[in-house]
Amino acid sequence: MSTTVLALLAFIPILLALILMVGFRMGAMKAMPIAWLACAFIASFAWDLPTQYIAALSIQGAISAVGVLIIVFGALLILHTLQYSGGMETIQFGMQGVSRDMRVQGIIIGFLFGAFIEGAAGFGTPAALAAPLLLSLGFPAFAAAVLCLVFNSVPVTFGAVGTPILVGFGSSLTAVVDKMVEASQLTSVDQFFKSVGELVTLMHGPMGLIVGILALSFVTRFYGPNRSWKDGLACWKFCLFAAVSFLVPYIFFAWVVGPELPSLVGGLIGLGIVVTGAKRGFCLPKQVWTFGPTEKWDPSWTGQISFAGKTEYKAHMSQFQAWLPYVLIGLILVITRIDKLGIKGWLNTNGVLRFTNILGFSTVKENLSLLYLPGTIPFILVSIITIWLHKIPKEKAIKAWKDTLVKMKAPTISLIASVALVKIFQGSNFNPATNLNVDSMPLVMAKTCVGAVGSAWPMFASYIGGLGAFITGSNTVSDMLFGLFQWDVAGQLGVSRTVIISAQAAGGAMGNMICIHNIVAVCAVVGLVNREGDILKKTFWPFLIYGIVVGLVATILIAIKFSPF
Repeated sequence: MSTTVLALLAFIPILLALILMVGFRMGAMKAMPIAWLACAFIASFAWDLPTQYIAALSIQGAISAVGVLIIVFGALLILHTLQYSGGMETIQFGMQGVSRDMRVQGIIIGFLFGAFIEGAAGFGTPAALAAPLLLSLGFPAFAAAVLCLVFNSVPVTFGAVGTPILVGFGSSLTAVVDKMVEASQLTSVDQFFKSVGELVTLMHGPMGLIVGILALSFVTRFYGPNRSWKDGLACWKFCLFAAVSFLVPYIFFAWVVGPELPSLVGGLIGLGIVVTGAKRGFCLPKQVWTFGPTEKWDPSWTGQISFAGKTEYKAHMSQFQAWLPYVLIGLILVITRIDKLGIKGWLNTNGVLRFTNILGFSTVKENLSLLYLPGTIPFILVSIITIWLHKIPKEKAIKAWKDTLVKMKAPTISLIASVALVKIFQGSNFNPATNLNVDSMPLVMAKTCVGAVGSAWPMFASYIGGLGAFITGSNTVSDMLFGLFQWDVAGQLGVSRTVIISAQAAGGAMGNMICIHNIVAVCAVVGLVNREGDILKKTFWPFLIYGIVVGLVATILIAIKFSPF
C-alpha cells in the first residue's frame, strides 16, 4: 500500500473517536473501546501485525494506564479529603480575600498554580489538581475543565523539570546531535537542548501573553451569565500582568540556566507577584465578575460533582493549615524531581513493577514506578497526612476514600482503552512476524502531511507535535515519536533543525489541550463523565490558534536565519 493510503487507514481510529465523542456525544467510556477495536483491526489488516502481538501491546497499554489512573485517584482523593476536613471551604474563604472576581481566581489557580505543578510534575497533574480546586471555588465543571486544559500548554515543554526536552529529545536525537558535536558544529548535546529551550520560549511567548485573555473569553462566552466575549476581554490588564509575571522568569531561566526550571520557577514567582498584586487591587477589572446564581446555570455546565451554590464561606482553620496539603504537594514534587538530591533515583528503583516479554514478545514491556508516580507520592501520601493535619474524623476519612473509588469506574475503562490504542500506534513500527522495522502509524501520517505542505512545513510542524500529544497523551512521548522525523524533514528542506525541533516541542505542549488522556482525566476529577467530546469541541479552537501563532514564529525565525543549527 502507498504511504497515503496507510496514513488514511491509520487516521481512522482517531477520526472514529472524534465522530463518536464530538458528533454523537458518546462518552469516552464507550467511544474509546470502539476506537481501540478499529485500531487493532487496521494494525492486523494494513500493518500485518500478529493478533497475539496486538494483544500484547494492548496489555502493555492497560498496565501503563494504571499509572494515569493512580494520578486521577490521588487528585480526587485530595479534593474529597479537603472537602470533608473543611479545608476546601477555608480556601474558598481565603480566595475571596484575594479577589471575588472569578476571572482572577481562574488565572491564579488555572494558569499560575497549574504552571508551577506542571514544572514540578507534568504528566497531566496540573489539570487534575487545579480543575477540582476551581470547581470548589464555584466554577461550573465545564468552565473549570476548559480553563485548565487551555492553560496547560505554555508551561508543558518544560514540564516535570524539563522532561519533554531532556528525555523526549534525549531518546530520539542524541545520536544525530552527537555527530554535530563530533563535527565541531556544537560544543555539546546539552548546548543543542538548551538552544531548543531558548527558541521554544519565543514560540510560546506570544501565546503566553494572550492565552489568559483567550481562555477567559471562551469561558465567559460559553459559560458566563451574559454569554459575552467582552466579559473575558475586560480582564485583559490582569491577564497581561499575570503573563508577564510568569514569562519573565520563564524566559530568563530558559536562556540562562536551561530547560529544567522555567515553568517551575516561572509559576512560583508568578504566583507570589500576582497574588500580592491582586490583594492590593493592581490591574483588577473595575467590576467583579462571577458565574451568577447556580439556579440560572445551564444544566449541561455541571456534572456529578456539583457546586453547592454557596456564595459566602467561613474559615474552619487558618489559611496556612488549609493550603498546607498543596504546599506539601509542591515541596515533595520538587524534592522528588531533582536528580541531584538522590530521592528521584531511589523512587525510580524501588517499588517498581516490571512487566517484560509480555505474551512472549521481548520488545513489549512496561514498568510501573508506583512510588515515583505523583498519584502515589505525593497525592495519596499527602491525603493520608491531611487526615492527621486537619484532624478529620475516621468516618469522614473513610467516606472520602469511598467517594473517590466510586468515581473511578468511567475513567478506568476510558483510559485503559485509550492507552491500549496508543501502544498499538507506537508498537506498529516493528513487525515480529518478519522481524523488520517499518513506518509506524503516526509516522506515515506525519510523512503524508509533509508531502502535502512541502516547503511551508515550518508553518505546520507544531501540529505534528500536537498530533503526537493527542495520540499518546504526552509531550515527552510526542517528542520521542517525532523528534528524529522532524530533524530529517528540516534537513531535506534545508532549514534550521533547531527551529523545527522547537516547533515540535511547542506543538507537543499545545497538544495537551486536546489529548484524550488529559480530557478523560480532567472530566473524571470534575464529574463530567461521558462529556469528553463536548470538552474537545471547545479546546480544539484554542489549539488551532496556538498552532498558527507557533507556525508564524517558526517561519519568521527561519526567514531571518535566527538559528544556525
